[in-house]
Amino acid sequence: MLLMRWLILLLLLGAVVSFAFYAATGEPRFKRYGLLILKWVLLTGFGFFAVLILERLA
Repeated sequence: MLLMRWLILLLLLGAVVSFAFYAATGEPRFKRYGLLILKWVLLTGFGFFAVLILERLA
């Protein structure tokens, strides 16, 4: 569980940095990277909460 929390935190940090680069430079590739990382953050978060719910049910 601790690994998942760190993974989500680091992915969110990466998305924030990517959006900051996009805001500073205006290059669309940084926005694309940020959205891609954000997608993975959401998938990881949903997986994390699914595991927590399944642990409670078991």
